[in-house]
Amino acid sequence: MSRRTPAAPGPYTPPVPARTLTAVSADGARLHVEVHGPEDAPAVVLAHGWTCSTAFWAAQIRDLAAAHRVIVYDQRGHGRSPANPVCTTEALADDLEAVLAATLAPGEKAVIAGHSMGGMTVMAAAGRPGFEEHAAAVLLCSTGSSRLVAESRVVPLRAGRMRTWLTGRVLGSRAPLGPVTPVAMRVLKYATMGAGCAPDRVEACARIVHACPRAVRHAWSKVLATLDLDHGVRRLTVPTAVLCGTSDRLTPPVHARALAAALPHCLGVTELTGVGHMTPVEAPETVTGRIRALVGTYVTGAAPVRIKEGA
Repeated sequence: MSRRTPAAPGPYTPPVPARTLTAVSADGARLHVEVHGPEDAPAVVLAHGWTCSTAFWAAQIRDLAAAHRVIVYDQRGHGRSPANPVCTTEALADDLEAVLAATLAPGEKAVIAGHSMGGMTVMAAAGRPGFEEHAAAVLLCSTGSSRLVAESRVVPLRAGRMRTWLTGRVLGSRAPLGPVTPVAMRVLKYATMGAGCAPDRVEACARIVHACPRAVRHAWSKVLATLDLDHGVRRLTVPTAVLCGTSDRLTPPVHARALAAALPHCLGVTELTGVGHMTPVEAPETVTGRIRALVGTYVTGAAPVRIKEGA
């Protein structure tokens, strides 16, 4: 059954797509896909993270769609993509390849941006023929390739076995999130956003995350708990920019620095001071600017990319 993801009114309300379609993955999973902007414009593909949906990219869609063809899709079980019993990184890679094949012409290049689990999707797909055919450049936002639970700072304890165990219990909880209340938003803000994040942005994220079915949330938490995509990073040979928030508790900057060290063609790391895990919502102008610059250099050839660390 399809589901509409509620969102707060205003700039973070998802725009109406120019068209929608269904991509079918290798195992038959059906994926809700939206296309925004002119059909003949340079393409951008956006992959959202755990517990999110296409609505997460609302700010990027609004800013980019005037001059870009922006393709967004709901990961399996999220948003309007039906749940599927297969929850693996291989399935995520299959899904991305299916979306690329369904929306891009043979050989057409696009900038692919992934946030959190969306970035992990990109790493899982690296080296695959369908990905190599279409990826011109990549932006990895607030993501990591391994040791997610061990490095997480959601639980305010010193690093060690106890923190790792408690973090696994928190992130893997089956408990329902319930309605979006002031208390729920404070909890979500602590776990995923910077202290200075504006209330409307916190509410937008809360409505998206709370709309994710708890069974889906739990199923994918198990995948993230044992994630090891270090090999995928080494296969990601296209030009890749990395972006993170210095106050990210879910994927702290140690992950971004490790990615930069391992990537064959890293364009640099941008660390956003005081920003948490939800970088596309917390710092939309910066994230959109990075995507636009990558398109200019690697798709249209119009402008050089200059990644300024700490910007």
